[in-house]
Amino acid sequence: MTGDKEILRGLFDAALAAALPDGRFAGRLPPPPRGRTIVLGAGKGAARMAQAFEAAWEYPCEGLVVTRYGHGAATRSIEVVEASHPVPDAAGERAAARILALAAGAGADDLVICLISGGASALLALPAHGITLETKRRINKALLKSGAAIDEMNAVRKAMSAIKGGRLLAAAQPARCITYLISDVPGDEPAIIGSGPTIPDATPVEAALSILARHRIEVEPALATAIRANTLPQVLPGEIHMLATPKMALDAAAAHARSLGFTPLILGDAIEGIATEVATVMAGIAQSAARHGAPVARPAVLLSGGETTVMVKGHGRGGRNAEFLLALALRLDGLAGVSAIACDTDGIDGSQDNAGAWIGQDILAQARSRGLDARAFLDNNDAYSFFAALDRLVVTGPTLTNVNDFRAILIR
Repeated sequence: MTGDKEILRGLFDAALAAALPDGRFAGRLPPPPRGRTIVLGAGKGAARMAQAFEAAWEYPCEGLVVTRYGHGAATRSIEVVEASHPVPDAAGERAAARILALAAGAGADDLVICLISGGASALLALPAHGITLETKRRINKALLKSGAAIDEMNAVRKAMSAIKGGRLLAAAQPARCITYLISDVPGDEPAIIGSGPTIPDATPVEAALSILARHRIEVEPALATAIRANTLPQVLPGEIHMLATPKMALDAAAAHARSLGFTPLILGDAIEGIATEVATVMAGIAQSAARHGAPVARPAVLLSGGETTVMVKGHGRGGRNAEFLLALALRLDGLAGVSAIACDTDGIDGSQDNAGAWIGQDILAQARSRGLDARAFLDNNDAYSFFAALDRLVVTGPTLTNVNDFRAILIR
């Protein structure tokens, strides 16, 4: 019989395959323009998206996309540059300025193709007038540490940006602009994905200041003035196509589970909350299924996506998926027949080299035999070190896509 580790990894691999842009442009491409085809993009999946677009587009094209360091892919005519994520750097600022300039140079006969995936917010680091990149870095770091939700972080990024929140679309007009998206946000809201560079955002700038105040992040008067001055000009909406979403990935994993004889139950593709609290809820559902056959009878697999957050209290090497999984293991407390995997679909959980980790019913016993205190590791936000010591990390390298977190709880 196939082991739990192999089954869990197979479910994750099925989800990843469904999240890639390869072959997904078919039937979604416009006719060629009279002028140029300019391809612009940003995100962890931007290079792979550019590669897939070139494979599907039968006409000349040019352009530039920016992706995270190590997430590049070979392209023919679309330039790929790399920059820092999640904390912006000068390379991202330069790339964003070039992308904005390319959009501004488009004419009425040109076609502008925008390829946006998760991570675009940090990679398009072009501050609005009166705001420095160092200020954006400081605010971004503070938001990450505060446990702010992804939609809150994106609202602040838009308010501080010269390119996000529809400002790239505004620069590209009067050219026809078509945006292709890979969603990494709960609900697949286009305006939130990558902070919506081509999606006009009517959110009042005061909302960003309220978010910063709510998370007790200091805003000096000059920054507040610059945010209030960064208004969006009137623009016509562009065209939008969704290439991959968290639900598509979960559906693919569910189909794979059925092929193995397991009954899949998708709990949701937009689950948010503190990682340890989400783990408590998931553990309760798994315990009910294992003991009572409800809400699903074994053999089964509970699937979910979304994006949890971590309240940083310790100094360990965490990652929200590893933190979720360690909290889940403690809650399950060795429940027979239950194993689980939790990974970020971009291949990087937090800032470490792993996508996530996996557990079996023996994980806590194994830890005790090695003298490892699971609770102490969790309290120190050091789930990475815990799973590394037990050889339970899942390492994929950059996947060149991103549809957020993937979680599967197997119940035999």
